[in-house]
Amino acid sequence: MQLIEVNDKKGVALFHQVSRELYRDDPHYVAPLKMEIEEIFDAKKNGLLLHGAAIRWVLCDKDGGLIGRIAAFVDLEKANKNSPIAGGVGFFVCIDDQDAASTLFQAAQDWLTQLNCEAMDGSINFGENFVNWGVLVHGFMQQGYGMPYNKPYYGKLFEGFGFNDYFQQLSYHVDLTKPFPARMEKFAEYLETRPGYSFAHFSKRNQKKFLLDFVNILNQTWSDYMEGYTPIKESDIQAIFDSAKAILQDDFVWFAYKDDKPVGLVVAFPDVNQILSHFNGKLNFWETLKFLYLKKKKTITRNRVLLAGVIPEFQNSGVVAALFLQFARAMRNRPEYKEMELSWVGDYNPRMHKIYEQIGGVHMKTHVTYRFLFDPSASFERFTNEKGNSGLRKDVREKQ
Repeated sequence: MQLIEVNDKKGVALFHQVSRELYRDDPHYVAPLKMEIEEIFDAKKNGLLLHGAAIRWVLCDKDGGLIGRIAAFVDLEKANKNSPIAGGVGFFVCIDDQDAASTLFQAAQDWLTQLNCEAMDGSINFGENFVNWGVLVHGFMQQGYGMPYNKPYYGKLFEGFGFNDYFQQLSYHVDLTKPFPARMEKFAEYLETRPGYSFAHFSKRNQKKFLLDFVNILNQTWSDYMEGYTPIKESDIQAIFDSAKAILQDDFVWFAYKDDKPVGLVVAFPDVNQILSHFNGKLNFWETLKFLYLKKKKTITRNRVLLAGVIPEFQNSGVVAALFLQFARAMRNRPEYKEMELSWVGDYNPRMHKIYEQIGGVHMKTHVTYRFLFDPSASFERFTNEKGNSGLRKDVREKQ
């Protein structure tokens, strides 16, 4: 086998060709856009590279045939604040062969060791955790936009090298042709009438205000709940919304307010994988025209909820149910939408699982985030999020 570092245009082309060849006959696979993947490894587009590093390899067999690929990366600023110091591996594609997979994993481990890492997580993204995150182990169907798809044997390859299940990510589906559960709708309608509460969807004309509200809610919610959370900046959210402007629907993003203070949000995007499945990861001028045509033809029939959050002091208020009711009402005006995906929620967050089930969600998919400790004598601990600041950690302890 020959391991080739990706460091020129030819290497980049091979990196993308690996997935196209290995998934060529898989009807569930949707190739992500090449330009979106490349932005992750571009220091001008990915700010993590200002205080981090990344590398990619392609693996060939003895005859030069493409049999695998992997990326390794680390955000040194964040990694050095945690123990063990963990880097990541992602964009892993491989044939069903443990020797090939282990060659890729070993290259990543050796490189990360040189940067003083003590562990690596995979398969993950070098950026936001709501895209390209996790190894699919249940629900081998076409994934929603940003959710990774892989062959059923991938979990075996990770575990065969020595990775352990660090945490699981469950995704739920809601049948939008069915009414919002009556009990939840009544409760949400009651909340709407309480003094001081109001709800509004995103508006491009008032974008700056909503982006500030977005950052405010996100940082209050996740810094309280998630250990090791790195605060997000307005420019980060601006970049996400700018990149999604071709598909963004204003009434797919809802905010909750109490006395004009932002307290919660739900963010959903149309599932453009239903269109991207026609393009094999490439989007040139003519394909862009075709994309716009298919979008106008209402080819998209499902959406994906990327984020749902409520600031700590309102997490027992029922605000999240009222937010989903606003969203459900918006869907009634778009009858072409038949399904909503609620993705993903960690197995360490039982409260959110319960909420998703109460609004009609059915567990359909599971991804696993694996962790590999470089020191074989080190004690492995699953992620439970008990080290965070919020009382929500009590839910985990009681469940265990």
